[in-house]
Amino acid sequence: MIRKNGDAGHPRATGELLKIRRASPLSAAAVILTLGIAGMARAETAPVGVPDKSFPESVTSTSDGTLYVGSFNHGGVTKISGGKAEQLVKPGAADSRSTLGVLADEKSGTLYVCSNDISAMGVAGPSDTKGAWLKTFDLKSGAPRGSFALSDPKSFCNDIVVGADGTAYVSDSFAPFVYSLKPGGTALATFATDPQLAPAKDGVGLDGIAIGADGNLYVTTFIPAKLFRIEMKDGKAGAVTELKPSRPLDHADALRAHGGGFLLIEGNGKLDKVTVKGSDATIDIIKDGLVEPVSVTQVGDVGWVAEGKLSYVIGDNKGKDPGPFKLTPVALPK
Repeated sequence: MIRKNGDAGHPRATGELLKIRRASPLSAAAVILTLGIAGMARAETAPVGVPDKSFPESVTSTSDGTLYVGSFNHGGVTKISGGKAEQLVKPGAADSRSTLGVLADEKSGTLYVCSNDISAMGVAGPSDTKGAWLKTFDLKSGAPRGSFALSDPKSFCNDIVVGADGTAYVSDSFAPFVYSLKPGGTALATFATDPQLAPAKDGVGLDGIAIGADGNLYVTTFIPAKLFRIEMKDGKAGAVTELKPSRPLDHADALRAHGGGFLLIEGNGKLDKVTVKGSDATIDIIKDGLVEPVSVTQVGDVGWVAEGKLSYVIGDNKGKDPGPFKLTPVALPK
């Protein structure tokens, strides 16, 4: 998502203030698809193009292989299916602004979207809505369903996961909170908070979020890069435990359930497999050398990685041409 001062080639963070510039307006004609996605999930061998200069921050998918991509600078959500790209959620729809985390929940037919006002960072966004919000849209039509404010004035809505009972959990990067939204709920509730989850000085806090095979909630913090388990029992949060990775992590970003473990994005170019045993987390690299990855979603035996190139909207590459944007397919281990 955001990188620390001095990290070459990646975005910077100075506390809660980022220096970002707004990119040029999105043109539908600029959507470039380098490879069509088949109607059914299958392994792909080439990247899929996403809207030009849209700086994707998150990607999600449905079981038929359809991909949904947000835009850090333009907002909205693009749907890519069957070799075609369409604007499912228009920039500014339902008073949304810059789009970060996106999550497709097929069971409820809901697309969850993290929307943030980052105008103080230099990105005006497509509306005038203040604050951080969880927005919900119809997964098929893109029609607005709901809008839910994050409570803290410093809040920054980052990512979402949905539990088996339909409860959505939301990570807050600039305040030490995980929020929850029960089916039919009208407002977010604070599900978990702990000093360990607070952003460090000149850092960025909660980022990726996933539910493990053990039924517990797992989260990452971005700067410094850490992994935590939040125990869940009877719908309530329990102890928060920092996990011990088998090697140091670098900018721990998106986290997705995968088999009995997780897929993890590291901002320095890695897609990892994470296996948790007790308080230990074994980190195995699946692929290195990705270009500023920010998120991953699984379709069949393929992980689709969004390469956000956020250093070109903030950081050392600001003002340079980021080139085309793409989702990169990576074969996943069994």
